[in-house]
Amino acid sequence: MTIDQPALFPPPGRTGSLTPSVATLAPLTAKSSLSSAASAFHGHMLRQGFSENTVKAFMGDLRLFMKYIPPNSNLSRISTHDLENYLTWLLNERGTPCSPKSYARRLTTLKVFFKWLYDTDVIAYDPAEPIAHRPVSTPLPTILYDNEVERLLRYTRDLLWARKPDARPYVLISLILQTAIKKSECMGIKLEHIDGSDPRAPILYIRYANARMRHKERKLILSPQFLPSMRQYIAQYNPETHLFECTARNLEYVLTDAGNLAGIEHKSVSFEVMRWTAAVRDYRTGMAPEQLRRKLGLSKISWRETSQKIRQLASPAV
Repeated sequence: MTIDQPALFPPPGRTGSLTPSVATLAPLTAKSSLSSAASAFHGHMLRQGFSENTVKAFMGDLRLFMKYIPPNSNLSRISTHDLENYLTWLLNERGTPCSPKSYARRLTTLKVFFKWLYDTDVIAYDPAEPIAHRPVSTPLPTILYDNEVERLLRYTRDLLWARKPDARPYVLISLILQTAIKKSECMGIKLEHIDGSDPRAPILYIRYANARMRHKERKLILSPQFLPSMRQYIAQYNPETHLFECTARNLEYVLTDAGNLAGIEHKSVSFEVMRWTAAVRDYRTGMAPEQLRRKLGLSKISWRETSQKIRQLASPAV
Protein backbone atom coordinates (compact mmCIF):
# COMPACT_ATOMS: atom_id res chain seq x y z
CA MET A 1 0.00 0.00 0.00
CA THR A 2 1.35 3.41 -0.87
CA ILE A 3 0.62 6.57 1.04
CA ASP A 4 0.46 9.81 -0.88
CA GLN A 5 2.51 12.50 0.80
CA PRO A 6 1.91 16.16 -0.06
CA ALA A 7 4.77 17.70 -2.02
CA LEU A 8 6.94 20.12 -0.14
CA PHE A 9 7.91 22.08 -3.27
CA PRO A 10 6.06 22.83 -6.52
CA PRO A 11 6.91 20.64 -9.53
CA PRO A 12 9.31 21.98 -12.18
CA GLY A 13 7.87 24.83 -14.20
CA ARG A 14 5.30 25.72 -11.54
CA THR A 15 5.58 28.51 -8.95
CA GLY A 16 3.59 29.56 -5.94
CA SER A 17 2.33 27.92 -2.79
CA LEU A 18 0.64 24.52 -2.89
CA THR A 19 -1.58 25.46 0.06
CA PRO A 20 -4.76 27.48 -0.42
CA SER A 21 -4.39 31.17 0.34
CA VAL A 22 -5.91 32.55 3.52
CA ALA A 23 -9.10 34.49 2.81
CA THR A 24 -8.80 38.21 3.25
CA LEU A 25 -11.55 40.70 3.92
CA ALA A 26 -12.63 42.70 0.90
CA PRO A 27 -12.00 46.45 1.20
CA LEU A 28 -14.95 48.30 2.70
CA THR A 29 -17.06 50.58 0.54
CA ALA A 30 -20.24 52.54 1.12
CA LYS A 31 -22.13 49.50 -0.21
CA SER A 32 -20.56 47.13 2.31
CA SER A 33 -22.80 45.64 4.96
CA LEU A 34 -22.93 46.85 8.53
CA SER A 35 -21.77 43.43 9.76
CA SER A 36 -18.68 43.42 7.53
CA ALA A 37 -17.82 46.93 8.73
CA ALA A 38 -18.16 45.79 12.34
CA SER A 39 -15.74 42.91 11.67
CA ALA A 40 -13.24 45.28 10.07
CA PHE A 41 -13.63 47.70 12.98
CA HIS A 42 -12.76 44.89 15.38
CA GLY A 43 -9.49 44.35 13.51
CA HIS A 44 -8.83 48.09 13.52
CA MET A 45 -9.22 48.28 17.30
CA LEU A 46 -6.83 45.37 17.82
CA ARG A 47 -4.21 46.94 15.54
CA GLN A 48 -4.53 50.27 17.34
CA GLY A 49 -4.00 48.65 20.72
CA PHE A 50 -7.42 49.35 22.22
CA SER A 51 -7.70 47.78 25.68
CA GLU A 52 -9.34 44.36 25.93
CA ASN A 53 -12.25 45.81 27.93
CA THR A 54 -12.84 48.56 25.36
CA VAL A 55 -12.83 46.11 22.44
CA LYS A 56 -15.25 43.83 24.26
CA ALA A 57 -17.59 46.70 25.19
CA PHE A 58 -17.57 48.31 21.72
CA MET A 59 -18.24 45.01 19.95
CA GLY A 60 -21.07 44.25 22.37
CA ASP A 61 -22.55 47.67 21.63
CA LEU A 62 -22.32 47.07 17.87
CA ARG A 63 -24.01 43.67 18.23
CA LEU A 64 -26.86 45.39 20.06
CA PHE A 65 -26.97 48.06 17.32
CA MET A 66 -27.36 45.29 14.73
CA LYS A 67 -30.41 44.00 16.56
CA TYR A 68 -32.08 47.27 15.58
CA ILE A 69 -30.40 48.03 12.24
CA PRO A 70 -30.23 44.84 10.11
CA PRO A 71 -26.64 43.53 9.82
CA ASN A 72 -26.92 43.36 6.00
CA SER A 73 -27.79 47.08 5.72
CA ASN A 74 -25.59 49.07 3.35
CA LEU A 75 -23.44 51.57 5.21
CA SER A 76 -24.50 54.36 2.86
CA ARG A 77 -28.15 53.89 3.84
CA ILE A 78 -27.63 54.39 7.59
CA SER A 79 -28.65 57.94 8.47
CA THR A 80 -28.56 60.24 11.47
CA HIS A 81 -32.32 59.69 11.76
CA ASP A 82 -31.73 55.93 12.03
CA LEU A 83 -29.23 56.47 14.84
CA GLU A 84 -31.58 58.81 16.70
CA ASN A 85 -34.38 56.24 16.42
CA TYR A 86 -32.03 53.56 17.73
CA LEU A 87 -31.10 55.68 20.74
CA THR A 88 -34.79 56.31 21.46
CA TRP A 89 -35.38 52.55 21.23
CA LEU A 90 -32.56 51.99 23.72
CA LEU A 91 -34.06 54.37 26.25
CA ASN A 92 -37.79 53.78 25.88
CA GLU A 93 -38.75 50.81 23.72
CA ARG A 94 -36.24 48.01 24.18
CA GLY A 95 -37.83 46.72 27.38
CA THR A 96 -34.50 46.54 29.21
CA PRO A 97 -33.28 49.44 31.39
CA CYS A 98 -30.44 51.48 29.90
CA SER A 99 -28.52 53.41 32.55
CA PRO A 100 -27.17 56.88 31.72
CA LYS A 101 -23.64 55.47 31.80
CA SER A 102 -24.49 52.62 29.38
CA TYR A 103 -26.32 55.05 27.09
CA ALA A 104 -23.31 57.37 26.99
CA ARG A 105 -20.93 54.51 26.18
CA ARG A 106 -23.18 53.13 23.42
CA LEU A 107 -23.37 56.56 21.83
CA THR A 108 -19.58 56.83 22.10
CA THR A 109 -19.28 53.47 20.31
CA LEU A 110 -21.39 54.75 17.42
CA LYS A 111 -19.40 57.97 17.22
CA VAL A 112 -16.03 56.18 17.18
CA PHE A 113 -17.26 53.55 14.69
CA PHE A 114 -18.78 55.94 12.15
CA LYS A 115 -15.96 58.48 12.50
CA TRP A 116 -13.51 55.70 11.62
CA LEU A 117 -15.59 54.83 8.54
CA TYR A 118 -15.71 58.49 7.54
CA ASP A 119 -12.01 59.16 8.19
CA THR A 120 -11.07 56.15 6.04
CA ASP A 121 -13.29 57.40 3.16
CA VAL A 122 -15.67 54.45 3.37
CA ILE A 123 -18.72 56.70 3.80
CA ALA A 124 -19.28 60.21 2.48
CA TYR A 125 -20.58 61.68 5.74
CA ASP A 126 -20.60 60.75 9.42
CA PRO A 127 -24.20 60.14 10.56
CA ALA A 128 -23.21 60.09 14.25
CA GLU A 129 -21.41 63.44 14.23
CA PRO A 130 -24.53 65.66 14.67
CA ILE A 131 -25.77 63.70 17.70
CA ALA A 132 -24.78 65.41 20.93
CA HIS A 133 -23.88 63.60 24.12
CA ARG A 134 -26.38 64.13 26.89
CA PRO A 135 -24.87 65.06 30.24
CA VAL A 136 -24.74 61.90 32.35
CA SER A 137 -25.50 62.41 36.01
CA THR A 138 -24.24 59.61 38.24
CA PRO A 139 -24.68 59.42 42.01
CA LEU A 140 -21.93 60.44 44.38
CA PRO A 141 -19.61 57.51 45.07
CA THR A 142 -19.48 55.83 48.46
CA ILE A 143 -16.48 56.64 50.65
CA LEU A 144 -15.34 55.64 54.12
CA TYR A 145 -15.63 58.24 56.86
CA ASP A 146 -12.56 59.11 58.92
CA ASN A 147 -13.62 56.98 61.90
CA GLU A 148 -14.21 54.02 59.55
CA VAL A 149 -10.76 54.44 58.01
CA GLU A 150 -9.20 54.47 61.48
CA ARG A 151 -11.17 51.38 62.47
CA LEU A 152 -10.05 49.57 59.31
CA LEU A 153 -6.39 50.50 59.79
CA ARG A 154 -6.48 49.56 63.48
CA TYR A 155 -7.96 46.14 62.77
CA THR A 156 -5.54 45.30 59.93
CA ARG A 157 -2.57 46.68 61.90
CA ASP A 158 -3.46 44.39 64.80
CA LEU A 159 -3.32 41.45 62.37
CA LEU A 160 0.40 42.13 61.93
CA TRP A 161 1.00 41.02 65.52
CA ALA A 162 -1.80 38.48 65.98
CA ARG A 163 -1.18 34.89 67.11
CA LYS A 164 -1.50 33.96 63.44
CA PRO A 165 -0.15 37.11 61.78
CA ASP A 166 -1.40 38.17 58.37
CA ALA A 167 0.27 41.20 56.80
CA ARG A 168 -1.66 41.19 53.52
CA PRO A 169 -4.79 43.11 54.63
CA TYR A 170 -2.76 45.95 56.12
CA VAL A 171 -0.34 46.15 53.18
CA LEU A 172 -3.22 46.21 50.68
CA ILE A 173 -5.36 48.76 52.52
CA SER A 174 -2.53 51.12 53.46
CA LEU A 175 -1.20 50.92 49.89
CA ILE A 176 -4.52 52.00 48.35
CA LEU A 177 -5.08 54.73 50.94
CA GLN A 178 -1.64 56.18 50.21
CA THR A 179 -1.71 55.90 46.42
CA ALA A 180 -5.40 55.77 45.34
CA ILE A 181 -4.48 53.21 42.67
CA LYS A 182 -7.04 51.14 40.74
CA LYS A 183 -7.48 47.39 41.09
CA SER A 184 -5.80 46.67 37.74
CA GLU A 185 -2.84 48.86 38.70
CA CYS A 186 -2.55 47.10 42.04
CA MET A 187 -2.48 43.72 40.30
CA GLY A 188 0.22 45.01 37.93
CA ILE A 189 2.70 46.01 40.64
CA LYS A 190 5.94 44.06 40.41
CA LEU A 191 8.38 43.87 43.28
CA GLU A 192 10.87 45.81 41.16
CA HIS A 193 8.37 48.69 40.92
CA ILE A 194 8.86 49.54 44.61
CA ASP A 195 12.00 51.57 45.29
CA GLY A 196 12.95 51.36 48.97
CA SER A 197 16.51 52.62 48.55
CA ASP A 198 15.59 55.69 50.63
CA PRO A 199 13.68 54.28 53.63
CA ARG A 200 12.46 57.79 54.49
CA ALA A 201 10.70 58.18 51.12
CA PRO A 202 9.87 54.87 49.39
CA ILE A 203 8.54 55.17 45.85
CA LEU A 204 6.00 53.15 43.89
CA TYR A 205 6.19 53.18 40.08
CA ILE A 206 2.91 52.52 38.27
CA ARG A 207 3.73 51.00 34.88
CA TYR A 208 1.71 49.74 31.92
CA ALA A 209 2.66 47.05 29.42
CA ASN A 210 0.21 48.47 26.84
CA ALA A 211 1.92 51.30 24.95
CA ARG A 212 -1.40 53.16 24.59
CA MET A 213 -1.67 53.38 28.38
CA ARG A 214 1.83 54.72 29.02
CA HIS A 215 0.46 58.21 29.66
CA LYS A 216 -0.99 56.79 32.91
CA GLU A 217 2.41 55.77 34.23
CA ARG A 218 3.45 57.69 37.31
CA LYS A 219 5.69 57.82 40.37
CA LEU A 220 3.97 57.81 43.77
CA ILE A 221 5.38 58.45 47.23
CA LEU A 222 4.86 55.92 50.04
CA SER A 223 5.14 56.45 53.79
CA PRO A 224 8.27 55.15 55.57
CA GLN A 225 6.01 52.87 57.66
CA PHE A 226 4.99 50.93 54.55
CA LEU A 227 8.33 49.16 54.03
CA PRO A 228 8.45 47.15 57.30
CA SER A 229 4.91 45.82 56.79
CA MET A 230 5.69 45.03 53.15
CA ARG A 231 8.80 43.07 54.18
CA GLN A 232 6.71 41.12 56.67
CA TYR A 233 4.16 40.40 53.93
CA ILE A 234 6.87 39.24 51.50
CA ALA A 235 8.37 36.94 54.14
CA GLN A 236 4.92 35.46 54.75
CA TYR A 237 3.65 35.07 51.16
CA ASN A 238 6.94 34.72 49.21
CA PRO A 239 5.83 36.46 45.99
CA GLU A 240 8.19 35.83 43.07
CA THR A 241 7.56 38.66 40.60
CA HIS A 242 4.39 40.60 41.51
CA LEU A 243 3.55 42.09 44.87
CA PHE A 244 0.17 40.32 44.85
CA GLU A 245 0.18 36.97 43.07
CA CYS A 246 -3.39 35.93 43.92
CA THR A 247 -6.40 36.82 41.77
CA ALA A 248 -8.02 40.26 41.76
CA ARG A 249 -11.19 38.68 43.12
CA ASN A 250 -9.20 37.29 46.03
CA LEU A 251 -8.00 40.79 46.91
CA GLU A 252 -11.60 42.03 46.76
CA TYR A 253 -12.46 39.36 49.33
CA VAL A 254 -9.57 40.57 51.51
CA LEU A 255 -11.01 44.11 51.48
CA THR A 256 -14.59 42.97 52.09
CA ASP A 257 -13.63 40.67 54.96
CA ALA A 258 -11.45 43.34 56.57
CA GLY A 259 -14.33 45.82 56.43
CA ASN A 260 -16.77 43.36 57.98
CA LEU A 261 -14.38 42.29 60.74
CA ALA A 262 -13.47 45.93 61.48
CA GLY A 263 -17.15 46.58 62.17
CA ILE A 264 -17.87 48.81 59.18
CA GLU A 265 -21.63 48.57 58.70
CA HIS A 266 -23.86 49.23 55.70
CA LYS A 267 -20.86 49.57 53.35
CA SER A 268 -18.86 47.06 51.37
CA VAL A 269 -15.17 47.95 51.36
CA SER A 270 -13.89 47.61 47.78
CA PHE A 271 -11.13 48.94 45.54
CA GLU A 272 -13.51 51.58 44.18
CA VAL A 273 -14.57 52.75 47.65
CA MET A 274 -10.95 52.85 48.84
CA ARG A 275 -9.77 54.77 45.76
CA TRP A 276 -12.44 57.46 46.17
CA THR A 277 -11.75 57.62 49.90
CA ALA A 278 -8.04 58.17 49.28
CA ALA A 279 -8.71 60.89 46.70
CA VAL A 280 -11.09 62.79 48.99
CA ARG A 281 -8.63 62.57 51.90
CA ASP A 282 -5.84 63.97 49.70
CA TYR A 283 -8.09 66.83 48.57
CA ARG A 284 -9.04 67.65 52.15
CA THR A 285 -5.39 67.84 53.20
CA GLY A 286 -4.74 70.47 50.52
CA MET A 287 -3.32 68.55 47.57
CA ALA A 288 -3.50 70.75 44.47
CA PRO A 289 -6.14 69.62 41.93
CA GLU A 290 -3.61 69.16 39.12
CA GLN A 291 -1.33 67.12 41.36
CA LEU A 292 -4.29 64.97 42.44
CA ARG A 293 -5.32 64.44 38.81
CA ARG A 294 -1.84 63.18 37.97
CA LYS A 295 -1.74 61.03 41.09
CA LEU A 296 -5.00 59.34 40.02
CA GLY A 297 -3.70 58.85 36.47
CA LEU A 298 -6.72 60.58 34.91
CA SER A 299 -6.94 62.48 31.64
CA LYS A 300 -8.10 66.09 31.78
CA ILE A 301 -11.44 65.04 30.28
CA SER A 302 -12.05 62.31 32.88
CA TRP A 303 -10.92 64.68 35.61
CA ARG A 304 -13.78 67.12 34.98
CA GLU A 305 -16.51 64.92 36.42
CA THR A 306 -14.23 63.21 38.94
CA SER A 307 -12.97 66.50 40.41
CA GLN A 308 -16.52 67.79 40.79
CA LYS A 309 -17.50 64.72 42.81
CA ILE A 310 -14.35 64.90 44.93
CA ARG A 311 -15.09 68.55 45.75
CA GLN A 312 -18.67 67.67 46.71
CA LEU A 313 -17.55 64.84 48.97
CA ALA A 314 -14.77 66.89 50.57
CA SER A 315 -16.72 70.11 51.13
CA PRO A 316 -18.31 70.93 54.51
CA ALA A 317 -21.97 70.10 55.04
CA VAL A 318 -24.41 72.96 54.41
